[in-house]
Amino acid sequence: MVAGRCSTERAREMLAETAFCTQLEEVCELLEQTAEMQEICTLDATFPQSGYVDVLHFLGKVGVDNAYLDEPELVTLAQMVDTAGGIATFFTRNADALPRAADGVAARKADRYPRLAGMAQALQTLAPVSKGIANLIDKFGRVKDSASPELALLRRQMVEVQQLVGRRMQAILRKAQADGYADEGAEVSLRDGRAVIPVSASCKRKVAGMVLDESATGKTSFIEPAEVVELNNRLRELGFAEKREVMKILIAFTVFLRPFLPQLAQAAELVARIDFIRAKALFANSVGGVKPALTDGQAVGWRGARHPLLEAALKKEGKSIVPLDLHLTPEKHILLISGPNAGGKSVCIKTAGLLQYMLQCGFPIPVGEDSEAGIFDAIFIDIGDEQSLENDLSTYSSHLQSMKYFLRHANARTLALIDEFGTGTEPQLGGAIAEATLGALTESKTFGIITTHYANLKYFASNTPGIQNGAMLFDVQKIEPLFRLEYGAPGSSFAFEIAQKIGLPGEVIDKARTLLGDKHADFDKSLRSIARDRRYWEEKRTRVRLADKRLEELTARCERDLAQLQGERKRIIQEAREEAKKLLSEANRKIENTIRSIKEAQADKEKTREARTLLQAFAQDVATPAADENGAAITRKMERLKEQQQRRSEEKARRGEHDPDADPNTDDLNPSEAGLSVGGAARIAGQNVAGEIVKINDNGSVVLAVGNIYTTVAADKLEPTSRSLARSMARRSGTGGSSLSVERLNFKPAIDVRGLRVDEALREVEELIDKAMMFGVGEVRILHGKGTGALKEQIRRYLKRLPGIAAVEDEDVQQGGAGVSVVRMN
Repeated sequence: MVAGRCSTERAREMLAETAFCTQLEEVCELLEQTAEMQEICTLDATFPQSGYVDVLHFLGKVGVDNAYLDEPELVTLAQMVDTAGGIATFFTRNADALPRAADGVAARKADRYPRLAGMAQALQTLAPVSKGIANLIDKFGRVKDSASPELALLRRQMVEVQQLVGRRMQAILRKAQADGYADEGAEVSLRDGRAVIPVSASCKRKVAGMVLDESATGKTSFIEPAEVVELNNRLRELGFAEKREVMKILIAFTVFLRPFLPQLAQAAELVARIDFIRAKALFANSVGGVKPALTDGQAVGWRGARHPLLEAALKKEGKSIVPLDLHLTPEKHILLISGPNAGGKSVCIKTAGLLQYMLQCGFPIPVGEDSEAGIFDAIFIDIGDEQSLENDLSTYSSHLQSMKYFLRHANARTLALIDEFGTGTEPQLGGAIAEATLGALTESKTFGIITTHYANLKYFASNTPGIQNGAMLFDVQKIEPLFRLEYGAPGSSFAFEIAQKIGLPGEVIDKARTLLGDKHADFDKSLRSIARDRRYWEEKRTRVRLADKRLEELTARCERDLAQLQGERKRIIQEAREEAKKLLSEANRKIENTIRSIKEAQADKEKTREARTLLQAFAQDVATPAADENGAAITRKMERLKEQQQRRSEEKARRGEHDPDADPNTDDLNPSEAGLSVGGAARIAGQNVAGEIVKINDNGSVVLAVGNIYTTVAADKLEPTSRSLARSMARRSGTGGSSLSVERLNFKPAIDVRGLRVDEALREVEELIDKAMMFGVGEVRILHGKGTGALKEQIRRYLKRLPGIAAVEDEDVQQGGAGVSVVRMN
């Protein structure tokens, strides 16, 4: 996979020479080089992306006398030189030409990529070579005519002869076509570098000349006419002379290159090295490889480790890999993994072995960025069947040979990977030998990852310092592995469940359970129970984590919205205050003018009525739907002014003075006297509410229809108005006026009556139901608590008597149950 990303053969040789390294500094250097190249490949398109070519296989000819580089080799050499120059320029560009960082300082690429820049520093300039090749070779890869006067003369003569041959051949061809020897569509062609004409085979002897070739069917002969033979010979001679001159020029240029041979070889080696590092970086980017934090010691602290080959295979099938978390420390240096077959145990140790080997060969590994890793002197592996007929080794014997080597050479700087520890022989004996071997590895402080199904090893790991149990999780309900590694407890093999899923006869499985015995069955049952509990709590933790994350997102969004609303509220209040101040000033001026007009009119009734009408019109203009709490403050101010005026009038009356503002004709009038009649329009005094009179009661009250709402108002609180003005007020204020719109916006379909007396609670309920019906709300909730149930019973009894109630039910148990009544309206 990495070799396929190498462009040069030399880079592939470097890849083949890559070896397992045990020196921390060297591993760090290799990883840092690749990490820098990863960043370049991802973020910087100015780095040379092409021109990585092989030149070392022909570069040696430069040092040999009378040898020369031909034209294609010079083109390839120019590509390499340009690429090397581009690499050097990339790392040595002035800081002024680079984009500036967030702090305003433009760092040089050499500071950002110090290791790769250090490699490029050794390059010496090859500008003369690049310029020389550019002056010698044209864009088509041929030596230029200007390379020498002799070459220019030869090529000019060749052009002249070619043109003469062309004219002669065209004339001969036209004559042959006229004589019927050649087809009408025939054209002059070349055979062995000589100009020929196609002639019918039956007429070939009628055209003087030499037959140089014929078609595959034999029906057409290609003849070189006799009169151009000499010209073609001349053309061939000029061609040979041109080749000799080109060779002479190339030999001279190769001599020019000879002093630059060491620099050229160095540049070629650097380009190949960069090509090799770039291939590793491209591969690392494709698998998500990173450089973990390296520690000066032995440890494995990988988060989200992934086997790159398995991940690539699963991706082709449209599946995703389950990452592994692997942790080995000097205190817990051996991990014993148990669990079901095909549950991922072998994948786990193969992932550990491959990634550790990649790391110590200088390859970034596919793990989380917060991972840590140490350096081991050796990796011991016992995976698979190493039986040999030649050496007379059985499966178990091959495992014992490996264990003998491990015990003899393993130490605290060794990583041992053992799959299916102790298998291949009688389980009880194999388990005993495996337990003794595991104890010896533990005493030698060897790091290791071991898989097993043996119960005695699980017990041993639980009671031995330095070893930790691990389990591959299994979904008991779906009977399928989860491929996730959990630490702290051993795992069950789930042999009976897997056998049942595969379809083994039930009586065979039952017989096996009987033969197993209660002790082992109870142990395996306990492991399964632990697995189920772990699965449950893991899912619970995941849900809690997701809920916390969702809560954090909602909290942050609410805080942002609240801050925005507060800012908007401040702005609106400020604007409203300014508008209110202006309106209040205007209102005071109007009222003062009205009072002055009344006084000046000296209680003239018509003048008084006219002044009142003007004041009421101004009040209507002020009371618009846009009026908010500041508009309400203006209204209250006007009411207080009217009350002050009324008190002054009453004071004057007590003193025996006549109040011109008091109109005796409007006091204690019945509806008909006040100009109110059924079908007419009226407005409520002092409010921006108008409607149609639908009924006049015997007690003098009036039923007023305001939109879809009917209200009963005392006659002395109403003022006659025109229908057009009533409709205009209804359009401006909405169906229920601005106060109704505000109430609708602020209405909450739930109340809390806990702690209230019955009569107080019923008033609250009545108001809630009235508003809900008025605003078209279909469902409300009443929180009354459980207690003795007396308050709930009184509320339910009251609700049953109300019209428009469809149902009254208890709330869901999780939402309050019998302590909350849900009321649904028709």
